[in-house]
Amino acid sequence: MRLVLLGDGESPHLLKWARALAPRVELWAASSRGFLPEFESLLPPQRRLALGHASAHGGGNIAVIKTLPTLGAWLSKVDADWIHAHYLTSHGTLAWAARTGWRLRAQIAASAWGSDILVTPRQGAAYRWLTRRALREARLCTSDSRHMTAVMQGELGAGEVMTFPFGLEVLPKQGAKKQPWLFFANRGLEPLYRPERVIEAFAAVAREQPEARLAVANDGSLRPAVEAQVRALGLAERVEFLGRLDAKTQAGWYARARWYLSLPESDSVAVSVLEAMAHECLPLLSDLPANRELIAPEAGQGLILDEPARLSLAVLEGLDAEAAGRANRAWVAGHGLFPPAVERFVARLTELTPPPAHAAAPR
Repeated sequence: MRLVLLGDGESPHLLKWARALAPRVELWAASSRGFLPEFESLLPPQRRLALGHASAHGGGNIAVIKTLPTLGAWLSKVDADWIHAHYLTSHGTLAWAARTGWRLRAQIAASAWGSDILVTPRQGAAYRWLTRRALREARLCTSDSRHMTAVMQGELGAGEVMTFPFGLEVLPKQGAKKQPWLFFANRGLEPLYRPERVIEAFAAVAREQPEARLAVANDGSLRPAVEAQVRALGLAERVEFLGRLDAKTQAGWYARARWYLSLPESDSVAVSVLEAMAHECLPLLSDLPANRELIAPEAGQGLILDEPARLSLAVLEGLDAEAAGRANRAWVAGHGLFPPAVERFVARLTELTPPPAHAAAPR
């Protein structure tokens, strides 16, 4: 089965999909920008197309439509069975426009990333129309939470949707000793992720627990404001700003931290939360439908914070942290690993692929 991965090749998320798909299909890839160096070991140059568009964010934007003529001509030569578009507003639009304009026989699979379903369609009628059209043109979609699937099918007209977390490739190794009052946060320091609420939650505990420490990874436009907030609260000696971390260093912080803070305004099932759970952290999360799919009796342990500033030490001490950490890791092992989910996805694509073989494309 010949499949073209269509998205932002400079995103580690698309690279993760490529690693999972490469052993299972004849993989090609088209990127609205360039490609991370790791793609070179996965795909030869003749199976890659870099469109070189300067996307405004990880999912691209509507201006990527300028790359359509180049993409359409290339896809026509590739003659794929499937075009697998990532991020609906931009790359989903490119997929159906190319399929229509160049009369491609390829079917479209579309993977929603979160904001393309939960945020972008609410920004105006044009965005909503593009999202609905991309979903309608897709023979199969993927979603990483039941809540997002419900929005895709109930509000935006999607057809068949497979629901599985954008999970971990492997379970992390264990061995590091947990620090009982070490908190870790690593979402972007941007308005969507509300880092000021992370500081509020930590400050509420720090007032009562002198051993509490917070490590803040990642970066963003709000970093100066958040650092000023920390100083104003007298917590400069207890909060460490780490900047962006490589995967190994970040895994070390997960491994040592007992508590993980993620309080965005909008989110689906976040990979970072799954990573924290796999490292036996207890997540403290904002009150969002997708988070309640994780913090539930059958799924794991942690807290949903309606008012982060009112978090109390007594509430945290009331949790069985050791047992909850083990339950979180077990849940990820059973529900949050990526390779088994991709295996099911490819099996479904195979079922939906018409039997006639295509002509061989140049390699």
